[in-house]
Amino acid sequence: MSSTTTRRNETLEMTPCQKFEGHKDWVNSVIHLPGGQRTMTCSDDGSLRVWDLKSGKQIGEDWRDGKSVGKCIAMSPDGKTVVSGSVDGAVRLWDTETCKVIAKWIGHTQPVRSVCWSRNGRRVLSGSSDCTARQWDVESGETILEPIKTGHSDVWAVVYSPDMTLIATGGRDGTMSEPVESPVKVWDAKTGKLVATLKGHVWSVRCLTWNKNVLVSGSYDCSIRIWNVTKWEQTAVLDEHADGVTAIAISSNSRILASASFDYTARLWNLDNGQLISLPLQHANHVYCVSFSADGKLLATGGREKHVNIWDVAAIVEEAGLLDLLPDSKGDKSVLHADATRSSVQRRPPAPQVPQGFFDGVSPDRSNFSTQGRPRSSARPSRTFLGRLFHRNPSDTNDTSTSSPLNWAQNLLKRRKRSGEEIELQVRNSAVVEVPYAKGKRRNASAGEVAFAKQKQKQKQKQKQHTKSSHSKNSTAGSSMSINPNVAKSSQAADSSSATPAIGDAITTTGTTSTPSRPDVILRQAGLWTRIWLFIGCIPHEYTDDRH
Repeated sequence: MSSTTTRRNETLEMTPCQKFEGHKDWVNSVIHLPGGQRTMTCSDDGSLRVWDLKSGKQIGEDWRDGKSVGKCIAMSPDGKTVVSGSVDGAVRLWDTETCKVIAKWIGHTQPVRSVCWSRNGRRVLSGSSDCTARQWDVESGETILEPIKTGHSDVWAVVYSPDMTLIATGGRDGTMSEPVESPVKVWDAKTGKLVATLKGHVWSVRCLTWNKNVLVSGSYDCSIRIWNVTKWEQTAVLDEHADGVTAIAISSNSRILASASFDYTARLWNLDNGQLISLPLQHANHVYCVSFSADGKLLATGGREKHVNIWDVAAIVEEAGLLDLLPDSKGDKSVLHADATRSSVQRRPPAPQVPQGFFDGVSPDRSNFSTQGRPRSSARPSRTFLGRLFHRNPSDTNDTSTSSPLNWAQNLLKRRKRSGEEIELQVRNSAVVEVPYAKGKRRNASAGEVAFAKQKQKQKQKQKQHTKSSHSKNSTAGSSMSINPNVAKSSQAADSSSATPAIGDAITTTGTTSTPSRPDVILRQAGLWTRIWLFIGCIPHEYTDDRH
């Protein structure tokens, strides 16, 4: 007795987070509408009702069609149409916008107990107490093939396979008063022929659900059975309910199973191991229906209590330490709390910056531009002319310059006149001149390199002339034949300076043999346009690192 009391007290701790009250009779079926903010119910009071999930209040008037009593409802894949099965044997289609019946299909001669949409929304499957299952063409309203004579005394459940090629049916075989073996039967959807008979239940099969490669059935024998649809074998039995199982539902990720029972409870199961996730969700009477929200975080249950309970599955699963079982286990918000007005944020690229010391007066260190320490990528911004001028190399980790484009622009335009003094501007990189292509030689070379090459050529010519003159029979002997080294050096410097290209009329250049690839430029009272041309002619370090 004490253990029973303790268990009842524990179940009272599990309470619903919302409740819909208003129906005058049993709630037979419940579904969640698209958007995650509304829920629909079907009752023996003859009405279909829509409820606001947040407030718990009914939205609009009852949906009715005469005196028909709905036993089951299902939402179309596009969320625009609801199909219902009624006691009068009719299958009705309801428009979710107008809340009116848009089609009524007549064919069954007994109450329709179960309805199911095909995944593409073009067909509806119905099961009836007339022992048959029918497929309906949604567009024409006509039945497809002949009605399937299931062999059940009463068809309680029908479901399509996910690929719509198969149909499963379950129901009562024999009388209600005596248990009798009641198999689940699988049919070919195109031919209506029997494919497999799954034996195991020993009383009426009340509910079915098919998700991916798993078919699940619930029965009045208090058990839930899981079937492998590849080998058509039973893989697990869940038997914690104390009375008949009336309804089952699987979360969208196929990891949580919800079940309802005549034992006044609904339960949550971990399909990874077949174990219960939490204590039973206690009700005051029989529970006839269960339904997961699209995000799997809410569960709706209904039955003889005449109202619907909403349970916070996310909180229950988190309390059990199994939050990863939810479809969105990474902490994403449910559709009820998501901010639909918030758009994705795109980060701006970093602002372009001028390389450090681009216009300063310090001669750059050639070692700083070693190709070994610089990553090469075809997508680098410095491959374009403007990119070479404005992009800062990411590998320059020691660069702490705080200069901005405004600073160096001001320095460029600023005229620094000094009376009687020369203004010396050392160019960061050598100027580039276009030379004809020759096999084995580079197409482009710096001005300093061109000057150095010419200087070498002239030195060789003078050495040849000196050799010829020294061996000439008519040459003068003694010191008159020797060459003054100072004179030679001055002539070489003059030749080198004449070989360096000029930039503007006010620019004179002098070459040096020690640094031929990076000559210095001497400016005397350089004007604004001269400075601009110098700026345009500056060549980035890619062309001064002995590579192309």
